Amino acid sequence: NLGIEVEKGFRPVYEVPEDKKKVVSELRKLASKAKTVWIASDEDREGEAIAWHLISVLDLDTSSTNRIVFHEITKEAITQAIQTPRQVDMNLVDAQQARRMLDRLVRFEISPVLWKKVQPSLSAGRVQSVAVRLLVDREREIIAFTADSAFRVTGTFTGKNKEEADVVLKAECPKKFGTEPEAKAFLEKCDAAAFTVENIVVRPGTRSPAPPFTTSTLQQEAYRKLGFSVAQTMSVAQKLYEGGKITYMRTDSTNLSSLALNTAKQVVTQEYGARYSRTRQFKTHSKGAQEAHEAIRPAYFDKKEIAGTNNEKRLYELIWRRAIASQMADAEIEKTTITIGMSTSPVNFTATGEVILFDGFLTVYTESYDSSNVDDEKIILPRVDKGMSLTPETIAALQRFTTPPPRYTEASLVKKLEELGIGRPSTYAPIISTIQSRGYVAREDRPGEKRTVAQLTLAKGKITRSEKSEMAGKEKSKLFPKDIGMIVNDFLISNFPDILDYNFTAGVEKEFDEIASGELEWQKMIAGFYGPFHKTVDES
Repeated sequence: NLGIEVEKGFRPVYEVPEDKKKVVSELRKLASKAKTVWIASDEDREGEAIAWHLISVLDLDTSSTNRIVFHEITKEAITQAIQTPRQVDMNLVDAQQARRMLDRLVRFEISPVLWKKVQPSLSAGRVQSVAVRLLVDREREIIAFTADSAFRVTGTFTGKNKEEADVVLKAECPKKFGTEPEAKAFLEKCDAAAFTVENIVVRPGTRSPAPPFTTSTLQQEAYRKLGFSVAQTMSVAQKLYEGGKITYMRTDSTNLSSLALNTAKQVVTQEYGARYSRTRQFKTHSKGAQEAHEAIRPAYFDKKEIAGTNNEKRLYELIWRRAIASQMADAEIEKTTITIGMSTSPVNFTATGEVILFDGFLTVYTESYDSSNVDDEKIILPRVDKGMSLTPETIAALQRFTTPPPRYTEASLVKKLEELGIGRPSTYAPIISTIQSRGYVAREDRPGEKRTVAQLTLAKGKITRSEKSEMAGKEKSKLFPKDIGMIVNDFLISNFPDILDYNFTAGVEKEFDEIASGELEWQKMIAGFYGPFHKTVDES
């Protein structure tokens, strides 16, 4: 049944499953013979709730029961934890119970409405349904999208600089041309033009490293760099944590302990030199982050490699590189923009590139991005002089189409949920798994469709036209809402708009945080939600 006595102040009713009664009985016997019981479950709300359940179900004497917590399974961390035991934090327990009960009330009350109005065996969830909505909204944006085309003009220019060295310079025209005749008319102007280097702007700059991993950023980078699914990342990270190789992998904090900062500094200085070292403490930006927790980092910074499966080695190396890079100096760069003027038009060409003067953290790690437009490799430009004459070898106008907003990957969906303040580190992977196992969403590849694009090329005083084919709309490992997911989403938005509202869902997460910090009573929070919600269910 529901397992919650609503009329008795939302009292939860807990039962030990049949297949666990023997384990509980054995633990109870062992605990009764022990002078002291140490409970060392994970340091998050779920771990705190497990500690409380153990005390309750084993009838433990709280005066001889010590709750200890640590972020890493190492001798030092466990020794420190044993020296500083504490009592179970009932605020954290209440926050976990409130989440569990709220989710159960939503699921148990909305699901029968779906069975009656849409189809049997469907389910809804407070967070899973919002995640599906994100995907459905994006899919409808893509369906409604109309592609426009424009011609992008690029040129390859040659010349000799003051040192009489041959120069080859690739540049792009910032202006796009809406039609083929406009692009052709511009190429005709190019044919009659004299080209010169009009301006050279050199700007010094720096690039800073990304903070060490949180659960969300680890899931994103492991997807981009290693091709891991969200669930796979958490499974491999769990093994690394249990093996004492990394710190706890469910965290939304970018903090590092003072011990970790000092150790990282020693490793950076020893491996790369003092110039490469820069101690940093990052500020956590995600909503409701647990600042007392640490970011995901190696348990021992001096261990660059570990024994284990191939996937464990790859994920560990990613974590090690990211954490070490976060404690390294900025990269020093020089960004150059060359403007090429033409005598027959005010429109110009520009070439942009950068030179890395000091690699700093880049010697260890470069962050990846979801967008394919971001280049990890930057163009290095040749030496040119202001006023220098250039000869166009080829100038091409290629038809390009605008693209719709991208579909979500598992990793980019996690990123969006985190930005909206929906879910927490312990819930991202289950959310992603649930919406797929329910059949509302599928992770798929799509081959795309062939599309013909036009290209005009000016070479040796002659403009030629050609056509080339390209694949449009190719998708790899993207999340697609299924028809039933879209139908359920539309029904829930019509009948339970609050539950599907992003701000409402984020607001509920904030209230869980307030319960965890002792600022809000969980019964009051549940009652405030349940009254209006239950009324809406009755009216459906």
